Amino acid sequence: MIVMKFGGSSLANGERIRCVVDLVKPELPRKPVLVVSAMGDTTDHLLEAADMALKTGTVSVERIAELHKNTIRELALDMSAITPLLAELQVLLVGISLVKELTGKTRDYLVSFGERLSARMVAAYGQSMGVKAQAVDAWDGGFVSDSRFTAAELIPESWATIPEKLMPLIKGGIVPVLTGFIAKDREGAITTLGRGGSDLSATMVAAACQAEEVQVWKDVDGILTADPRIVQDARPVEAVTYEEAAELAYFGAQVLHPRAMQPCMKTKTPVWVKNSYNPGAPGTRIVAEREKMGPVLGITSRTQVTLVDIVSTRMLGQPGFLTELFADFAQYGISVDMVATSEVSVSVTLDASYNLEPLKKDLSRIAEVEIKTGKAIVTLIGDVNRSSEILHQAFGVCAALGIPVQMVSSGASKVNISFIVNDTQRAEVVQGLHKHFFGVYAS
Repeated sequence: MIVMKFGGSSLANGERIRCVVDLVKPELPRKPVLVVSAMGDTTDHLLEAADMALKTGTVSVERIAELHKNTIRELALDMSAITPLLAELQVLLVGISLVKELTGKTRDYLVSFGERLSARMVAAYGQSMGVKAQAVDAWDGGFVSDSRFTAAELIPESWATIPEKLMPLIKGGIVPVLTGFIAKDREGAITTLGRGGSDLSATMVAAACQAEEVQVWKDVDGILTADPRIVQDARPVEAVTYEEAAELAYFGAQVLHPRAMQPCMKTKTPVWVKNSYNPGAPGTRIVAEREKMGPVLGITSRTQVTLVDIVSTRMLGQPGFLTELFADFAQYGISVDMVATSEVSVSVTLDASYNLEPLKKDLSRIAEVEIKTGKAIVTLIGDVNRSSEILHQAFGVCAALGIPVQMVSSGASKVNISFIVNDTQRAEVVQGLHKHFFGVYAS
């Protein structure tokens, strides 16, 4: 069997759903399981409807209903595929308008309608085209989560319940169309799996059912050598390892979330990232091991980064200083991205969204603290065995551009070399590095 996952842009309208079924039909001999996201911007529209019900008492499912009803008409399907769910959504929004409250539990119930509507429409159209498709809500497909609403995690028993629920359908010649992103906890409450949840749903099915591979269909030609919005001639990477894909994703390449790869890393199940708008493109294969290529595989970046420099002579030869230091970060729930240390100083990078004033006040007891905003992390993913060569060339590019590197992190990861520049310089640095490592004359 294989797993085919389709994101919201791949299901944006009737034409896209036709394309999805056209992609599925040649794969029928391989016993596919489909995992689907909500159509287009449906999740945002659901949250907007809830916000309106909460703040003004106005209940309207018109925007969501219009998209799905128009798609049903476009595909010449029966409205009965979605009518019960739209009625259920209406009742929920009325409840929100009366109670004037939107808890995490209710929010998860609300946004689940996007995937549930999508699965029913894809299954109905598949049936109309001769595919023995059946919509399956995630909880009926064995997905059991904890109760951390809006950011739930699948619990270990899902490894057994998923194949228990899905394999009989597959063996019966049915193509399950499974809702991604959602599950139920042990008490039967609907949960959502947080960032990368739909991709996680797909990789979990593949790993638990011992599938041959996962195909993640998106609106890009695979994992690219750089962000195409910054580098026009960025090109797809043929193959990456799970670790390389995770680092690329964490530092800005939003193709596949790192947590989504964890099940397949455990079972070494290959993942293909392919483009539903350009199915002839080879895409990118994510595997446990790959052939060595050039020194750099890809370049990515993150904006809105804050650099914190902490200097204290108390650090010199004093055991436990870093423990005390990072306990302060933990106290305020602040996650650190990069760290660099010397005998008397520590530099760290953080997301710019944190309020750092309370932390700075606490740290000032033991150190001098300087907070620098408006920074960017530029990351080179490649062969860290060649890190000296990569750093020499990368710093040469920055020097030629007249751009100083403000902090470097290398060695903590097997595949990642990162450095800090000003946010305003990010695009120029990424373009210069890409031209050097991937340009026509690059060796």
